[in-house]
Amino acid sequence: MGRYVARRLLLTIPVLIGASFLIFAMVYALPGDPIRALGGDRPLAPAVVAQLRDEYNLDDPLVVQYAKYVGDLLQGDFGTDFRGREVLDTIEQRLPVTIQLAVVAILFEAVIGIIAGVLAGIRRNGFLDNVVLVSSTIVVSVPILVLAFVAQFVFGLQLGWFPISGIGEGWYSFVLPGLVLAAGSLAYVARLTRTSVAENMRADYVRTAKAKGLPRRTVIVRHTLRNSLIPVVTFIGADIGTLMGGAIVTESVFNLPGIGRAIFDAVRAQEGAVVVGIVTLMVFFFIFFNLVVDVLYAVLDPRIRYD
Repeated sequence: MGRYVARRLLLTIPVLIGASFLIFAMVYALPGDPIRALGGDRPLAPAVVAQLRDEYNLDDPLVVQYAKYVGDLLQGDFGTDFRGREVLDTIEQRLPVTIQLAVVAILFEAVIGIIAGVLAGIRRNGFLDNVVLVSSTIVVSVPILVLAFVAQFVFGLQLGWFPISGIGEGWYSFVLPGLVLAAGSLAYVARLTRTSVAENMRADYVRTAKAKGLPRRTVIVRHTLRNSLIPVVTFIGADIGTLMGGAIVTESVFNLPGIGRAIFDAVRAQEGAVVVGIVTLMVFFFIFFNLVVDVLYAVLDPRIRYD
């Protein structure tokens, strides 16, 4: 197991390099001049423009810019934006907000999704099964932007149950945006759990457990659910990185100062250092959580071993 984890960690190096270079190249290819955009309606003096372009290496070829960026990154320097603020400071300020949002979303996704899937799977073709199938199809079909505005209007403005903007009420501020962010993934988890449970309920080892006279709850929880959770854990583990990096729409609608909002603002301003620094961090999170999922396989299924 130790050698497997070490090998996977070593493989993160080329993945991080490749991902960061692709993002760097895409930001580099964006049209417009970010330095001239700093002046707004009042153009900057040519001397100031030349000084800033030299300071941020904007006149260098793409490969040279990237090499300089990686060299600074290896020394712990994520660079600065065009306003002189350290990118690391932006990450430290914005990341806790996105982590809180992702934690709430994952709890909704895992708890509600798995419970709904189990109830639908053990009563296949029943009322609960049909409810789960229909509701999950509706949720997946609705774009998250529409879902966010509808939830904000109904549960925030009309009913007044949840705050609709900002983080002024602590964890409670993340309940509604967390549910919106998790909605699509929750529907997939419910359907995936339902399918896996329904298949395992017909397996030989489950029939054997029933023939031994074990209580129905023991058969479902100890024998059926444990094996059914393997594909579900895979999906949730991969989705953690996706939720942390893909919250741009949710954070924008609910005015949450998180990583997703920072990426959106940085792309608009062509802040290459900010975009690359945040995306590289998100890629690392994605790889790390996938590694955790692989290790959990051996816990859920003792037959799985890594050499």
